[in-house]
Amino acid sequence: MRPHFIHLRRYWYALSLLVILPGLVALFWHKAHDGRFLNWGIDFTGGSLIELRFNRAVELPEIRGVLARYGLEAAEVQQSGPADFIIRTRELTEEEGRTIIGDLDRQLGGATLLRNERVGAKIGSELAAKALTALFVGLILMGIYITVRFEFKQGVAAVVALFHDVLVTVGLLALFWIPVDSSFVPAILTVIGYSINDTIIIFDRIRENMRQIRKGETLEDVVNASLWQTLARSINTVLTVLFMLLALYFLGGSTLRHFILTMLIGIISGCYSSICNASPIWVDLKLRERRRPQARPARV
Repeated sequence: MRPHFIHLRRYWYALSLLVILPGLVALFWHKAHDGRFLNWGIDFTGGSLIELRFNRAVELPEIRGVLARYGLEAAEVQQSGPADFIIRTRELTEEEGRTIIGDLDRQLGGATLLRNERVGAKIGSELAAKALTALFVGLILMGIYITVRFEFKQGVAAVVALFHDVLVTVGLLALFWIPVDSSFVPAILTVIGYSINDTIIIFDRIRENMRQIRKGETLEDVVNASLWQTLARSINTVLTVLFMLLALYFLGGSTLRHFILTMLIGIISGCYSSICNASPIWVDLKLRERRRPQARPARV
């Protein structure tokens, strides 16, 4: 016998809370100890980014040894190619940058400068504010679209499910202290778009089935049947996306990994919330509306 998604909705809610709560704890723990909710990259906090290509195979400890002489032990160093490295540090002056690049060139057998960028703290804070604005505007517009196409309660359910995806993604990034750079914004917005598309397809099937409801069939049964009818499509779609993301994660180089990892978390959460959160939340809202006592007519 197939499980009844709607009858099991409290378990889905509990599972969501089980994933979200540790992330929220991590967010506020980092804020209390590090002064920031997430491991913001230099795009948000300000700093310098240096990309070098060395003339020989270089190991990470060698680069860190040179950086340590300048008090940059905490700098983030990533290998982006066979002999290419990206160094993210606090904001360096032009003279400091030239000195460090020259030292790396001399000590490690020669290096070619590919990129040397500096992001000011003011620009970083503006980018963070714009990212949050884009996120909330996207959520509001999605809710309005669902309300116009379907109904207000489905719009509310869809926005709650999207907010769930954002909390899961951001929470896991905080929990594992994964660096967050400017690619975080397009990744989250892409996840929202993917998740809402899946939710719309399910809501559309529910609407079709509600027009053909049979005698004795409850709202929960109709929604459950709709979820089963769209389940194969949802799983097949998410699998094809995951296969491509995994290929990019392992073969696309280190510069893409944080973006791809954010996408992986969000796509899995989006598929789950579309099936196990959006429709069950709508059912709860509809049942609550039906249980609400009708207002008594005023006496003449």
